[in-house]
Amino acid sequence: MKTLAVLLLACTFGAGAASAHEYALKSLKIDHPFARATPPGAKTGGVFVTVENTGSQSDRLISVSSPVAGVADLHEMRIDAGVMRMRGVAALEVRPGETLELKPGGYHVMLSELRQPLKVGDKFPLTLKFENAGTVEVSVWVEEMGAGGSAAHGR
Repeated sequence: MKTLAVLLLACTFGAGAASAHEYALKSLKIDHPFARATPPGAKTGGVFVTVENTGSQSDRLISVSSPVAGVADLHEMRIDAGVMRMRGVAALEVRPGETLELKPGGYHVMLSELRQPLKVGDKFPLTLKFENAGTVEVSVWVEEMGAGGSAAHGR
């Protein structure tokens, strides 16, 4: 009986770890928030995540914040006539039945005034505020400097 209890406990914690990097907020599914590690002395970093809208109405990601940085903003990086351009954006729409992808080389969360370097294996909180769904705090995992977000923490 003791072995069965230990096995059930292990399965329970294993299942929690498998879903520990996915979040739900009303009709929004938030998956795999991650950041790339930063070199020593860096004052900026990026956070990436996907947000799927399974509902019937649009929502908008209107702000982000994190205690690891003095400033957290929504940004867009794009190549325009061969020149990389970065600009802040006020909000990002998540249309019904679609997925908003914050990823390297596109929309992302820009962390400025980092309080310390982001190190591989660390995790930190990030608060996402949506116009309709409200607010959710997620854990951001720090991956390798060139990471594209394919790591499956605890999965």
